[in-house]
Amino acid sequence: MSNDGNKKQFWKRNAAKVPGSIQHVYGAQHPPFDPLLHANLIKAGNRPPPATPGKPKKATTFQEFESITSDAWDVGDDDDELLAMAAQNLNIEVVMETANKVIENHSKQQERQRQDDTTELERREEDTQEEVAEDEEEDEEEEEYRVGEGDVTSPEVSFASQSSPYTDGRLVKSQSEAPIGSPKDAAGEHAGLHRQRSLPHRPPVIPLVARMADQNTSGTPVMTEREASRLDKFKQLLAGPNTDLEKYIKAVPFNLHGNQFPPSSLHSWNAEELRKLSWSGIPRQVRPITWKLLSGYLPANAERRESVLQRKRQEYFGFIQQYYDSRNDEHHQDTYRQIQIDIPRMSPESLVLQPKVTEIFERILFIWAIRHPASGYVQGINDLVTPFFVVYVFEYIEEEVENFDVSSLQEEALRNIEADSFWCMSKLLDGIQDNYTFAQPGIQKKVKALEELVSRIDETVHLHMQQYEVEYLQFAFRWMNNLLMRELPLRCTIRLWDTYQAEPEGFSHFHLYVCAAFLVRWRKEILDERDFQGLMILLQNLPTMHWGNEEVSVLLAEAYRLKFAFADAPNHYKR
Repeated sequence: MSNDGNKKQFWKRNAAKVPGSIQHVYGAQHPPFDPLLHANLIKAGNRPPPATPGKPKKATTFQEFESITSDAWDVGDDDDELLAMAAQNLNIEVVMETANKVIENHSKQQERQRQDDTTELERREEDTQEEVAEDEEEDEEEEEYRVGEGDVTSPEVSFASQSSPYTDGRLVKSQSEAPIGSPKDAAGEHAGLHRQRSLPHRPPVIPLVARMADQNTSGTPVMTEREASRLDKFKQLLAGPNTDLEKYIKAVPFNLHGNQFPPSSLHSWNAEELRKLSWSGIPRQVRPITWKLLSGYLPANAERRESVLQRKRQEYFGFIQQYYDSRNDEHHQDTYRQIQIDIPRMSPESLVLQPKVTEIFERILFIWAIRHPASGYVQGINDLVTPFFVVYVFEYIEEEVENFDVSSLQEEALRNIEADSFWCMSKLLDGIQDNYTFAQPGIQKKVKALEELVSRIDETVHLHMQQYEVEYLQFAFRWMNNLLMRELPLRCTIRLWDTYQAEPEGFSHFHLYVCAAFLVRWRKEILDERDFQGLMILLQNLPTMHWGNEEVSVLLAEAYRLKFAFADAPNHYKR
């Protein structure tokens, strides 16, 4: 059969493709097979027989096009035959010899690296031992000098001077007084650091919720004097008979029972004290109750808090009994299925993928969607559960949450965490529900306001993005929809929400200025990108993995400055 006949059969044979069939993807790893370039890989006996000469047919226009572009478009059965033939006829000896050489070279490099590491470690240990010996000699000389001078100390004082000042639980004044480990530990740390440097860009393990003063470090460090003082102020405010939230009460003059707050509660405490303290960050020990108060979930009157908690928790589980069985009904199954799809995409995976946590999140999101038919469930709402859930888990545990098995908590604690997370998330969404109604008009307005704001505060960045046709909606939609949760680590989100809850209209209004400050924060990196693709990759993958309390505090301070300059001056938006 002639070549034209083969081509005709080829196009007939491949005219109808099976949906979902796998096609070859040619690239660096799987280039198209070319018999001319790989002639030495094909045995002479396996070469295809020459085509039978026949009367050539007049090529049609389509056949001419097909012959010109056959190398680009032939991805059917003929390619399968060529690739299979090439795989069968490779010179096995050459391949095995090359593979053995690669393995041998790799083994030599590993052995050389191992010897270098061992030599470096031995050298560091010798240096450390020499330093320890010198320090001991100096200490002995000082002791002899003191005894010679008649400087006698009691056993108690001597013990206190020798023991570490950090083991007795006392407060330190600054981070520079952090405890120093033994020389042996130091040598181990140096060796570990050397091994980490040999790995490509291996990030250190950072806890989801670190301490208030420095969220860049792991473990349970010693509390500073300033932290202890702030914690005492929080405890004093929260332990009083009424925790006054005057600004919030003016905006929301009714409590959870629907009754107006009594005037006496407006003057029991300094009106701004709790919010002022919370704006700069809330200590982990009192964050759960402070969030419940600032969100309006708990009443200001301390005597009524326990009864309100019990009533609201019972009310939530009443919703579970009433609505949750309908999740597989025809009207609700699409909502429930979407929730099931979205939860595994959340972070942190080590927490969300625990079966007990997944079950809790499914109930919270489904009940909220059923009770809010105006918006229903929208992708992005699922992320807003996580900060509340993590904070309220810390009400019952001391360790970090990364590797904690939530199912090990008592059933009552799990029920309390679930109900409290549901109500506080509901309170948050009440203020930004237009972000999730049809066409999401709230987000559209905020993105437009962000564009106008950035054009005023940094025209160079604004024009640069315009030059490369980057629309704000393409990257800022997620910032508004998920409240920057996909851009920041969870520990930073929790610190950010401390301020959002302390700030009037924090989630709905102040968040706009945080987004503007966040965008301008990456000014240099944005201006370094010179094409649309580079800008979009940067803006959707900003390097914030190692951010902590300091970076978030600077971001919030800049956002407050922008709010102070622009919030009450709408004409500043105009040119």
